[in-house]
Amino acid sequence: MNILHLKYAYEVARLGSVSRAAELLMVAAPNISRSIKELEADLGIRIFERSSKGMSLTVDGEDFMHRAQSILDQIEEVERIYRDAGSQKQRFSISVPRSYYIADAFAQFSKQLSDDPAQIYYVETDYKTTIENLLSNNYNLGIIRYPKRHDQYYKTLLEEKNLCYELVAELTFCLIMSEECLLAQKKVVHIEDLKPYIGIGQADVDLSLSPLGAEVKEEYYEEVPRRILMFDRISQLNLLVKNPQTFMWMHPMPEEVLKQYHLVQRKYEGETSDFKDMLIYKDMLIYKDGYTLSELDHRFITELCAARRRNFGENGDYTTW
Repeated sequence: MNILHLKYAYEVARLGSVSRAAELLMVAAPNISRSIKELEADLGIRIFERSSKGMSLTVDGEDFMHRAQSILDQIEEVERIYRDAGSQKQRFSISVPRSYYIADAFAQFSKQLSDDPAQIYYVETDYKTTIENLLSNNYNLGIIRYPKRHDQYYKTLLEEKNLCYELVAELTFCLIMSEECLLAQKKVVHIEDLKPYIGIGQADVDLSLSPLGAEVKEEYYEEVPRRILMFDRISQLNLLVKNPQTFMWMHPMPEEVLKQYHLVQRKYEGETSDFKDMLIYKDMLIYKDGYTLSELDHRFITELCAARRRNFGENGDYTTW
């Protein structure tokens, strides 16, 4: 069935006349009449009754036109979306963990967008949702954060799901607190120093899976009897500022953010090497196997590497202690 013939027949049915349709479509009337006859022959039905008063639909024609209208509406929608072939929409999508250096990279990346229409998705979420977004929700890129000591487990998980991965950064979590917190007076904090305080945890992020697949807790909070779980990062920072009895384990933050919220960060001096290992995390860039990185993807990755160097130095060491 020829779509152009379908359009001709639709206009004839709507206007009730071949001549009127020919005038609207700027097509010769004999060509329209011939197209309708070919359409009727292809379908094996009579669409129109022809009389001196014009063209009227048969019973079969009415049923056909009802279905044809739906088809033509869909065609029109597709044409509307892609009509302006010279103005290609910029598309970029990524799911990431909450992280200031990644947000910094995205802010710099956003400055490089052209004036063309853009569809950009930047979502901060947990690693499970990031993987789901890549596999089921048409996201192109993701960054997941996981404990270094479970490195092999996560790499095996990604390979099983046909996801490629590249190391972005390796981070050692530190302690964040208000300038007014007594812990801020210490250059180095030990686990015993934390017991009188309230730990703030990330409620929507399951930071780890054991290699056996069982959920595990954030072990570095186990010595702290009081704990508050919160979803929103800004709310967490506001609580740290307003309650000097609170602290939070977090990846190192830029000095400008610490000053903005009147916070300080301190290194933790673990009593055992096992405890220190719990605080080391990897940020891994992931994407589907076979996916070809776009120009925007490359731009973002360039800014991501630059932001990592600004915040953590060439070798991944935090530079503003």
